[in-house]
Amino acid sequence: ARKCLWTPPQAARSETEVFGLFHKVKTYMKPSNGEWHVPDPNVALRRTAEKHCRLQALKASLNAVKNQLSDKNVQVWHQHTNSTNRAGKVMAAVRSAANAEICTQAWCKFFEILGTFNLLPEEALQNGEINTVHLCEAPGAFIAALNHYIKTSEATRYCDWSWAANTLNPYHEANGGSTTIADDRLIANTLPWWFFGSDNTGNIMIQKHLLELQTFVDNMHRVDLVTADGSFDCQENPDEQEALVASLHYCEVTAALLLLSPGGSFVLKMFTLYEHSSVCLLYLLNCCFSSVSVFKPATSKAGNSEVYVVCVNYDGKEAVRPLLSKLIRNYGPDLADREALFPSSTVPESFQTQHEQVCLYFRTLQVETITENLRLFEGMSSEQRQRLDYIRDCTTQEYLRRFQVGCHFLPRSRWISRHAVSPACCSVSAGRPLGQKKQTGSFNERRELQTLSWRERVERGCHATWIQPHCPATGATACMLEGPLSVCHVSSWYVVVGAALPAVRNSPFCDSGLLNHLNEAITDTKVDWTCVPPCGSCQVVCAASILSDVCSFTPSSDKTAARRQCLVFGSPSVWSACASPLESLNLRCIVEPSFPQRGCITLHDAEPLYQQQLLGHVVFSLQTLNSGDALLLPVLSALTRVTAAVVLCLHICFRSVTFRCPPPSGSVGTVLVCVGFCPEAAARILPVLSDKLPPGSDRQVLQFVPIDEMLTGGLTDFLCAMNAEIIRQKLQKMIVQVRGRTKGRNKVVNS
Repeated sequence: ARKCLWTPPQAARSETEVFGLFHKVKTYMKPSNGEWHVPDPNVALRRTAEKHCRLQALKASLNAVKNQLSDKNVQVWHQHTNSTNRAGKVMAAVRSAANAEICTQAWCKFFEILGTFNLLPEEALQNGEINTVHLCEAPGAFIAALNHYIKTSEATRYCDWSWAANTLNPYHEANGGSTTIADDRLIANTLPWWFFGSDNTGNIMIQKHLLELQTFVDNMHRVDLVTADGSFDCQENPDEQEALVASLHYCEVTAALLLLSPGGSFVLKMFTLYEHSSVCLLYLLNCCFSSVSVFKPATSKAGNSEVYVVCVNYDGKEAVRPLLSKLIRNYGPDLADREALFPSSTVPESFQTQHEQVCLYFRTLQVETITENLRLFEGMSSEQRQRLDYIRDCTTQEYLRRFQVGCHFLPRSRWISRHAVSPACCSVSAGRPLGQKKQTGSFNERRELQTLSWRERVERGCHATWIQPHCPATGATACMLEGPLSVCHVSSWYVVVGAALPAVRNSPFCDSGLLNHLNEAITDTKVDWTCVPPCGSCQVVCAASILSDVCSFTPSSDKTAARRQCLVFGSPSVWSACASPLESLNLRCIVEPSFPQRGCITLHDAEPLYQQQLLGHVVFSLQTLNSGDALLLPVLSALTRVTAAVVLCLHICFRSVTFRCPPPSGSVGTVLVCVGFCPEAAARILPVLSDKLPPGSDRQVLQFVPIDEMLTGGLTDFLCAMNAEIIRQKLQKMIVQVRGRTKGRNKVVNS
């Protein structure tokens, strides 16, 4: 029932407001004289972009209103706007009523779009076959919503549905944290359906990837729907969000025009539409589709600039082929920066007039919302709170009624990632932060923070109280991988090769904030980080203590047997003197070969030569050790999929794996302490480890164990803990050194 328990005097006005929330849409009306047509490709991409004075005036007036938020604490402001958001209760209600998979705001928005527009072509419904492609799709809420819609709607529940998706690969170490969504709960369970391109980045703005994507979906008889939900993190420059994402929108539109079949639909997320690039894109879409609407879902926060361009009934590639060929030739991340898609003279005045009306309409809605939120931020009366709560309840009920959510309950067995019911798959992403980085403070405070040095940012950041204290010598005995790990599918391991990593900007095995701090620190050209001295105040683990732990981890039944071998990769001078009192250990030291220090510090553990040496150490160890033996293996870190897989191999072959950080004086890297070697387990994986990391100049092995195997069980927690301690130690030493240099300079100046 729609009726609420509490009915205010302004009930009729409130119902009108709720009705309006679901009708924030403007549809372009094509002239009957055929004036709107695909421009001649000879005029495309030949002139610089132009400014539309009236649209730029709208942009300036909107930014003036948005700038009033610059001094607001972002967390406090978001909490306030969440409480005033008319659709703020919809997500929880949908999750309860429909048992929706990945029930995020994006899920609710796309389900609303599906219920408002006829996106699925009649031909597809008649044939009982639906094929869709989803660009910039992480974490996968659009796919989950479409799955829910298809499997619960009368017209589609018996249709065969095939889908493919693309997004920036959350596991690719070179993908930046500001552009890559870490939430992989759907991706990890549906990897074969995701296209990441030949370099494994998933960057759809690379021309080669566009053509590879076309091949990837060749098995589809036709493509009925393309969605593009991409964006960048523009929170540090919100006034220019539209310009910053213009090239991405060009690429998404080009991809859709290439992939879609005649009669297909396209849904594109955009923001404000004031720039010439947006005018050109909207005009092109109107020339290629029977109907183009700009839609603001009720479940999209009214105070932001987000809108969805919904295009229905594609004319087909033949109608746009000459221009499309030129777009593909010029395809790339700087497409919008080179030249304007079309000159203004090519865009009819009748279109420009309609477009200005569209922009004015959505600008007015956004300004009204921001102004109201600013007014209510100063204080809200009980009557205003009651009215808001009433409208929020009515909006929720209207959403459930309008889109029949209560009738669309979907059992978990019909979810896309239904095999995630198993405990192993449910643990994927567990314990790791999901989604984009969280903003703190006001915009003005964050802008001021960017003017500071990396050390000052660390000291003001959320990790400061954890990084600053000197490292104790307690090691990590509490953080242990207990093995040998028997649940692994060695026969399904495969190698992924891609472009050589220029840096490690992202890792599923590390807190993104910590990694950002380290990357900022090592790019400081004023300090040579290859020779950072140890911190004199940090307590260093001694070699004797580690060897004593090796003995203590050995079961008593093994201690009475023959002396166990302990293989150590490191300096004999560090370890040999400590081994003589330990009668149960036969120590064997192997000096590590040198590797490019600067490269390894910059890339952490992503340097190909280092990875080859590390895997070589492991293979040698598995071939040399006997039952019950131990291994002490130093590692720089385990941020990449390759080094994480190396740790997984040790987890498979030893009864216990722990780490010691800081390492003993004279050791290079944190020491992995592996005790209780199991030859039978090693025999399973040795054949697949041979020649896993062939040398290469511009390409390298990025993965040799499926990522979902590395994200299950306790391995992720272990690696996150170890990498955090390693980064903490590095940052702490760097801060101490910089402080020392600063004090030294101050003494010289004062003298």
